[in-house]
Amino acid sequence: MKKKRIISVKGVEITIINTSDIDFISLTDMLKAKDGDFFISDWLRNRNTVEFLGIWESVYNPDFNYGEFAIIKSQTGLNNYKISVKEWQEKTNAIGLKATAGRYGGTFAHPDIAFEFGMWISAEFKIYLIKEFQRLKEDENDRLKLEWNLQRTLAKVNYHIHTDAIKENLIPPTLSKEKINFVYANEADMLNMALFGMTAKQWRDANPKADGNIRDAANLDQLVVLSNLESINAVLIHQGLSQSERLVQLNKIAITQMKSLLQSREIKKLK
Repeated sequence: MKKKRIISVKGVEITIINTSDIDFISLTDMLKAKDGDFFISDWLRNRNTVEFLGIWESVYNPDFNYGEFAIIKSQTGLNNYKISVKEWQEKTNAIGLKATAGRYGGTFAHPDIAFEFGMWISAEFKIYLIKEFQRLKEDENDRLKLEWNLQRTLAKVNYHIHTDAIKENLIPPTLSKEKINFVYANEADMLNMALFGMTAKQWRDANPKADGNIRDAANLDQLVVLSNLESINAVLIHQGLSQSERLVQLNKIAITQMKSLLQSREIKKLK
């Protein structure tokens, strides 16, 4: 699934699409800021442009066709030579530039290349393009952090439901505070084992330099499932199931829910 965003640079609205978690910026939109009658193919005729594209592809694209690139490079700058973005893609297997049709039609480029194209428009335009793109990425990162913190908070709330169920059903009133804490930790580690396949101590031993604990290191999907497991475990405790029985059920639920979340994400990417 393509995700579309818009940024405004010097009064020009520029489309950014994201495919497979990689951003591509519309050169077609950027061209509107160029005074005069110019085309992207004019930019591709420039020898410096072709050399830059070749170096970029050699760094990031293992399937780059160097033979075709050498032919194109030898012809750049000639008065009668022109090449389109589509031809550049097809001949060299380039991945940094793409010509698209349909809903998001036009020429799009990886940000590294779009910034270089921005310099062809003007140095000022390039600076403002970089500034607006960075602002967009910072806003997106802030939203992701907010989502993660929300799920972490939800997991903590559900953990209180979980511990209340433990208190009511698993802790005899004569236990010492130390033994009560052991029961809580033991149940928390059962959830860790069901979802992460290891206890909190095993995670710490495997990650001695990490900040926080196993749950602080969890991704958003894992936090969603953990929150669900805490609620489900509370229900299973009230039903009187033993810890070993609950562990088997919770592990199956964790696997099913993680698969469902991952498959849902893959389906969204295909749309």
